[in-house]
Amino acid sequence: MSFPHAAPSHARRQDLDWVRVIAFGLLIFYHIGMAYVPWGWHVKSPYGSAAWELPMLAVNPWRLAILFFISGVAVRFAIDKLGSGRFAASRLLRLGVPILFGMAVWVMPQAYFQLLASGEIEPGILAFWGQYLSGEQQFSITTPTWNHLWYIVYLLVYMLLTAPFAGLLRRAADSRFWNALAARPLFLIAGIAAPFILYEYLLEPRFPNTNALIGDWNNHAHRLTIFLLGFLAAKSEGFWEGVRRALPLSLILFALLFAWRMLIESTPEGGFDDIPAPVLIIGGATWPAAGVLYAWTTILSILGLAQRFLSQPSPVLKYLTGGVFCYYVLHQTIIVALIAWLGPLRLGGPLELTLVFAGTTLGCLAGYELLRRIPGLRIAFGIKER
Repeated sequence: MSFPHAAPSHARRQDLDWVRVIAFGLLIFYHIGMAYVPWGWHVKSPYGSAAWELPMLAVNPWRLAILFFISGVAVRFAIDKLGSGRFAASRLLRLGVPILFGMAVWVMPQAYFQLLASGEIEPGILAFWGQYLSGEQQFSITTPTWNHLWYIVYLLVYMLLTAPFAGLLRRAADSRFWNALAARPLFLIAGIAAPFILYEYLLEPRFPNTNALIGDWNNHAHRLTIFLLGFLAAKSEGFWEGVRRALPLSLILFALLFAWRMLIESTPEGGFDDIPAPVLIIGGATWPAAGVLYAWTTILSILGLAQRFLSQPSPVLKYLTGGVFCYYVLHQTIIVALIAWLGPLRLGGPLELTLVFAGTTLGCLAGYELLRRIPGLRIAFGIKER
């Protein structure tokens, strides 16, 4: 099998637009779940339950990786259209402004409600705002903070790092060697997973994820690698042929690894007492590798299914593509505020959850419709200029 040096087509990939929209939507609802699982988060609902843990653990390993992959794909298309210099300048503006505005204004209520719930401050958001911006570090959390906007911070850094090397990466992505290798299902599954498995064994024990940018080496290794993979994959005929050919195998592996992960996570402590120790030792040593393969085969399965079933243009997709980044900027402050306001009312778990889901969805939709009509605020919330 041979592949041309040139990139295949500059036509917009509807399937990847759908994957981006679905991934952002899933992340938004994942953050709603964070208010209900037993794990720590900014604010917690009084109706939290361990029943949320399994679905959250099923999504957690790949929810961010697929976003960084799709971002790498988008960067290849954008750099080819604008050139490296114009691309870097445009992203400094388009991502830099939401980061700065978000930290100073939009994310501030998240910190306020979190510290109010922990008893560190008195009610009064305007008085807190001045303390928040002072930079004096008076609280148990760093202020100002970027909270969920860390993804945008990391993405901007990776874009600026990639732009000067775009020519070299483009040549690698368009080479016959890469296209022929990426078209092989076994390489696509096992070969690409290999560096991430190494990160799990070598970096994860030493550098737990912090989302603080500086010193977050395990997180950077994972996120930058999957981002660069997206750049290499974007216009690679071999890669997308490999995704198509690997779909049956990736689906089978995903199902098996998903079942194994759910078994591990749902087994109570001591539940493996009857299993011989050598088996447990081997299983424990290989689980990080299995976790990586679970995440990567999930992503490959999503890409393959989207390629097969979501390739048609749609007015709904066009609308959501324009708004989904704004939804991401908006959503977490809306969630935190809703949980903080509704929790003390003791409405009952089902009603509260319904109101949080509905309020978050409608808040994002209404916020986008309003903000995209206000020139000064469009860019502050990540909406592309007309």
